[in-house]
Amino acid sequence: MALIKSGMLNRRGFLKTTAATAIAASLPMGGAMAAPKRGGHLRAGIGHGQTTDTLNPGTYENSFTTSLAYAIHGHLTEVAQDGSLIPELAESWEASDDATVWRFKIRQGVEFHSGKPLELQDIVNSINFHRGEDSTSAAGPIVAPIKEIATEGTDTVVITLNGGNADFPFTLSDYHIAICKADGDSIDWKSGDGCGSYKLTNFNPGVSYSLERHENHWRDDVAWFDSAEILALVDQNARTTALVSGDVDVADRLDLKTVGLLARKPDIQINSVAGTQHYTFAMDTRADPFTDNHVRQALKYAVNREELVEKILFGYGSVGNDHPIGRGQRFFNSEMEQKTYDPDKAKWHLQQAGLDSIDVSLSAADAAFVGAVDATVLYQASAAKAGINLKPVREPNDGYWSDVWMKKPFVSVYWSGRVVEDQMFSTAYKCGASWNDTFWCNDRFDELMVNARSELDEAKRRQMYYEMQDLVANEGGVVIPMFANWVFGNSTKVGHTEQMSSNWDVDGMRFIERWWFV
Repeated sequence: MALIKSGMLNRRGFLKTTAATAIAASLPMGGAMAAPKRGGHLRAGIGHGQTTDTLNPGTYENSFTTSLAYAIHGHLTEVAQDGSLIPELAESWEASDDATVWRFKIRQGVEFHSGKPLELQDIVNSINFHRGEDSTSAAGPIVAPIKEIATEGTDTVVITLNGGNADFPFTLSDYHIAICKADGDSIDWKSGDGCGSYKLTNFNPGVSYSLERHENHWRDDVAWFDSAEILALVDQNARTTALVSGDVDVADRLDLKTVGLLARKPDIQINSVAGTQHYTFAMDTRADPFTDNHVRQALKYAVNREELVEKILFGYGSVGNDHPIGRGQRFFNSEMEQKTYDPDKAKWHLQQAGLDSIDVSLSAADAAFVGAVDATVLYQASAAKAGINLKPVREPNDGYWSDVWMKKPFVSVYWSGRVVEDQMFSTAYKCGASWNDTFWCNDRFDELMVNARSELDEAKRRQMYYEMQDLVANEGGVVIPMFANWVFGNSTKVGHTEQMSSNWDVDGMRFIERWWFV
């Protein structure tokens, strides 16, 4: 058995521009490096959240619920600020030589907010909650490789996979895999009773949630605030105004057009962190005209990527190449030709589809990503030169993810990305995955995904992931024109470390437990 403990299973070697070397450009520095201390009530404005949000961990889908998950729940593993994987509820873990069997030693002395001790059955049920053919959980695809979960003694959970997966412990850090109390054969998620560093005192879907520090939490190096209130401020102007006025101490997804002005204010700190976040335009490959790959390719060559990075991201990002793997990730395909704006090539693909022109509508809202509506207008102008009549459709923010995303045939989307390639691909590109928002199915891709996951030879694995990126880029139904830095702000009254996680927004969405008042 190969023992893997804190700091030994990490991504320092390949996340060069993501979690391992996240850029935390702070203007001004303020009190960011002051020593942590306890006390105070944090208020944060999150540019996400909708009235359909629930406490069911299988339904978490946005920053509002992700931040909630990491505040009130424990997870077996945690992605640290440097991109390494560290223990959380799992004190340590070890794998069989072929990485098909994993043993997790569970931390003792952990309590739920209700006072109930953490037991092995809680962990078994919490993982099983996302498994099975009838599961509608967004985490279904990432736990699908699990063949069996068993307990061993009083402190060990044994997970057997249907194939080797050297990255499996990273999977268990996913915000969906929250450890809840066992309730019969399932879990009690409705009460919000978790074993995280904060306990939930109020939950108003799409509006706000409130927290208080869990005094009996097993860690003493987190949860510096006495309490916190997280507001769903989807409107960008309202969110920015709240930060400027001091009504909130933290705000995410800032308007990049005004970041320079905000940075001039002496009481506001701006942070820019490069990671795996990417903005996409997803086509339903089951719906005409997107059933034809030539039409899909035409739309990919009809977008001016550099213009979007310049005018939508204002330089806070880089061009994408129609696949979701970031340049700093270990298996990024550096050999694939970068797509560029080419109206003539777009026209050629339309001709191959037997078309001179097409009419398509593209849905967008600020809920998708900041500047999404403006991006569709720019896309409209560039696509017109290729004979593509693209009509931007502005959708309401509330209900965007329940009524527009995966409902309408061509939509704007943001993805946080995932720390390992397999998790990203299995979550959003595997045939039949709950979040496969292009409804794309490719037998070769699915075969490669399974084989790459279990392949322990690094060179062979790299070639598989290279081919998978090529398949998504040149046969898939998603346009990925740009990767965006995480750009968020905080009052200089708030302290945090200089290096911050980039696996999710705002310090890995763990800012509530990691940050403090100076």
